[in-house]
Amino acid sequence: MVCYKFGYPFPKGETIFNTLEKFYAEKEIPLNNILSVATYGAPAMTGRHKGLIACLKNNVPDVLAVHCVIHRQHLVVKNLNERLHISLQYVIRSVNKIRSNSLNDRLFSQLCIANDEDFNRLLLHTEVRWLSKGTCLTRFYNLFGSVIEFLENKDPELHDNHISSKKDIAYLTDLYKLFNYVNLQLQGDDLNLIKTKNSIAAFVSKLLLYKRNIGRREFNNFPNLSRVSFNNDDLVVYCQHLENLHRDFKERFQDVLNMDIPDWVLDPFSNVNTAGSSQLEEELIELTTNEELKIKFKNDYQEFWLQKPISQLYPGLWLIVQRFLIAFPSSYLAERGFSAVATLVTKKRNRLHVTERGDLRLFLSKIEPDINKLLKMHQIQPSH
Repeated sequence: MVCYKFGYPFPKGETIFNTLEKFYAEKEIPLNNILSVATYGAPAMTGRHKGLIACLKNNVPDVLAVHCVIHRQHLVVKNLNERLHISLQYVIRSVNKIRSNSLNDRLFSQLCIANDEDFNRLLLHTEVRWLSKGTCLTRFYNLFGSVIEFLENKDPELHDNHISSKKDIAYLTDLYKLFNYVNLQLQGDDLNLIKTKNSIAAFVSKLLLYKRNIGRREFNNFPNLSRVSFNNDDLVVYCQHLENLHRDFKERFQDVLNMDIPDWVLDPFSNVNTAGSSQLEEELIELTTNEELKIKFKNDYQEFWLQKPISQLYPGLWLIVQRFLIAFPSSYLAERGFSAVATLVTKKRNRLHVTERGDLRLFLSKIEPDINKLLKMHQIQPSH
């Protein structure tokens, strides 16, 4: 995976492709090795004629373009009706009012300590962080009583707005906690298209379940909402919102939900019918009768298919499987790299060349260093 971050204004797709092509040429890597590309859906990336994907497909026609699933989820989450949007803005206004002023922040912290709260600070919300809104709402609702008490004299109007919208804030807090749970499932180094489809399909189905449960006044997944007072009109608003979310999820993730995954990919030793060409069936028969490989299959399809002999012995099967296992469903790895750079390059280390020295690679690598081997490579300096 190659990550390249440009300054503003954001460059054209051709510029990004030329930089990518130059990098691959320097490393002597053929462009045909690019199997897929995950983007945020920006015009410079997805433009029909001059976007990065268009330029890339001119050289690699079979490349798979994926719109980052985490970014898609983030777009769906932002879809709120007017009432819920206003209630959410009340929360953000209160957080900014307290956190942006050092005096208010200290006074609020002292109030939380006096009220024996579990926390004494609110969390700021930022759009560019995936889990920010959920954690911000959770912390805010945990300190709701102290916030109301603090705003009573500081901002009476905002104080009254919070009291009237408490049920909406409780609903959003529970809902965004569910969103964050799915978001965490869509992160990680081992994420593939199969796991992505499982997570998205499950959550899309759960949205209808949440709607039915709220309609029946069953709040197993909405504990905060169950402890506040509301009327039937409020439940209608929440049910309608969940239905809209379900429709929006199905629309934005249509390609993922409609993705056809052959049964033999998940369990090659119990599914011989490929519904494909005779060559694939022949390779699958050879695979299922290979006793050496059967021992290595321990209910972990990903580790099994990523073995080196698989691509050499069964190229036809590997051609299909590699798209499901190697393609990047999200830009998580790139974002983690950017976060690592922000951690390494601080104000006091702003001249650190993290890419040239290998600091970034060392920071992101999971390989444990062999300390004993490193020590043996250096001469001991005895005391004089």
